[in-house]
Amino acid sequence: MLFSWGKNMQTKQKKKNGATVQSLIGIKGFTEYGLLTTNGEMLFFTIIPTNISVLSYESVENKVRKLTLALSAVPDVEIACIDSAERFDDNKAYLEKRAESENNLKVKRLLKKDEAFLDGIQTELTTARKFLFAIRCRNMKPPQVFAYANTVRKVLSEQGFDVHRMGKDEIKRLVALYFDASLTGENIPDYDGEQYFNLKEAE
Repeated sequence: MLFSWGKNMQTKQKKKNGATVQSLIGIKGFTEYGLLTTNGEMLFFTIIPTNISVLSYESVENKVRKLTLALSAVPDVEIACIDSAERFDDNKAYLEKRAESENNLKVKRLLKKDEAFLDGIQTELTTARKFLFAIRCRNMKPPQVFAYANTVRKVLSEQGFDVHRMGKDEIKRLVALYFDASLTGENIPDYDGEQYFNLKEAE
């Protein structure tokens, strides 16, 4: 699993020692090129997906072959597919099941309204999938990370992938969605309340 950092840590012992949430999930901070974790620095590359449903069988085979070549050239790459906004599928499934078992008509109608409300929110949000390649850089100095990032990007581009290395704000958005800290992936400040402090300064 892509975001496996910190899940095997002794969380109970850490809590006793007053560890922060950041340390419990294994994130140390941002670097110039990616995200620093307890398992090394991670670089993220977004890939613009191709609609293979409109491609011929030969074209799909060619895409698979190019992906195989890319994975052979960069064997330590990790692949993830994420949503660009919070999903409500589990909540909607629960409401639907709850409504089916409910005998009180008034409660049933309220449950249906809640389900319709979630449908409306999800329609308004951008629910397109995002495809990511993630690379772990262990025991590398910044110049080595920079060189490796360029190498990975070149390899993926040569195999026909429209690739872009994610910056700090994009990674923050990714982490916020993954840990349910944001519904729509809005920009989150580096420090809690920072946006209000800047607003006060502007006045």
